[in-house]
Amino acid sequence: MLRRSDAGYKHPQQGAHRVRVFITGVGVISSIGLGKDAFWKALAEGKSGISPVEAFDTSNLGRSNAGEVKAFHPRDHLSAAEVRRMGRCSQMALAAARMAITDAALPEGALSGPRASVVLGTTMGEAGVLEDLDHAWIAKGLPGVRRAWIPKYGSTLLPIHVARAIGAEGSVLTLPAACAAGNYAIGLACDLIRAGKADVIVTGAAEMLQELQYSGFVRLAAMAPTKCQPFDLNRQGLILGEGAGILVVESEAHAVRRNARVLAEVGGHGMTCDAYHITRPHPEAAGSIGAMRQAIERSGLQPDAVDFVNAHGTGTKHNDAAESKVMRDVFGDRKVPISSMKSMLGHCMGAASALEAIGCLMTLETGIYPPTIGYETPDPECDVDVVANEARKGKADIVLNNSLAFGGYNSVTCLARPGKLPAPKETTA
Repeated sequence: MLRRSDAGYKHPQQGAHRVRVFITGVGVISSIGLGKDAFWKALAEGKSGISPVEAFDTSNLGRSNAGEVKAFHPRDHLSAAEVRRMGRCSQMALAAARMAITDAALPEGALSGPRASVVLGTTMGEAGVLEDLDHAWIAKGLPGVRRAWIPKYGSTLLPIHVARAIGAEGSVLTLPAACAAGNYAIGLACDLIRAGKADVIVTGAAEMLQELQYSGFVRLAAMAPTKCQPFDLNRQGLILGEGAGILVVESEAHAVRRNARVLAEVGGHGMTCDAYHITRPHPEAAGSIGAMRQAIERSGLQPDAVDFVNAHGTGTKHNDAAESKVMRDVFGDRKVPISSMKSMLGHCMGAASALEAIGCLMTLETGIYPPTIGYETPDPECDVDVVANEARKGKADIVLNNSLAFGGYNSVTCLARPGKLPAPKETTA
């Protein structure tokens, strides 16, 4: 229950006045469904969104599968003018944002003005537009470059397009934090609200499947031939995906004022950077351990309060072994259920942790832990409680959403059922 008396308290790290932050709406564009209901149903049923790529020719790449979104038709969600001025990544972001705003029951015009912001994450943004520009330039020189393409490129355009559509006049930010971008965006959005710089923020992340990105992972020998099998002894790597996951986050005061339905509360988030290796996690998982501990401690919790962990779970040897070490170090002998949605969605890069945050909301609402499909042979190095192949029911008051990224980015967000995090209290710096 929302109470006006719980509106604020001092931030544990800064000694500043802090407020509760709630998620009130979500929108999804994914390979397993459009909209939260289709997405949640497919996750719970363990449906795979992995299929042969149709967006570009993979015949010379040695790999052909991805979590490609094939049911998304921009004109179903955007005006003709919006479609013309946006690339695919922005189109998916705006479509998911409109779904989230509708889900939050925010009326038209409610997000106009300086107290509403847009904070989105991505890895490559409008990579398809850049590809068109490069091909034309290489083939025909500058005369071959169409002037209309240039304003469509740039990662900064993702939140600009959304802000323009909804009338938001607050902060408009892009966080290109690689595969942790979704969690980074959600974390920063909540920080802005707690700092009193916004009342309501549209946040999350979007990513599109593109040939350069795809071939790069093939060249890294990181791509599995047919399927992603996180934590399995015989895992062979990741499968790429695409999509958009957008959330509406609000201060408690704003949510109470408009009598909003609350889906979840955002607790603390942890962020670290190992800077150990450009593609591999730290062998001792030092940064990942630190980020998870930060998320728990900044939520006012102890590790034994956590009911479920959504893994980064890429299906690569190094990532899954590192995450297993994190689980052992943070939770000790207690086997907290863990699962990887990437086994169904593919690795949606910057959008991954935003889409998975929405999956975590499903867990909080229904008590269903989505499965890790394709799990066949336990790996002694990954001695964790994998929710294997079929969804599992369990306690779901507090969940962690884990994300790791190239360059050593680590980000963990704590999400909770409303009323399950400790009551706000006055603290000192």
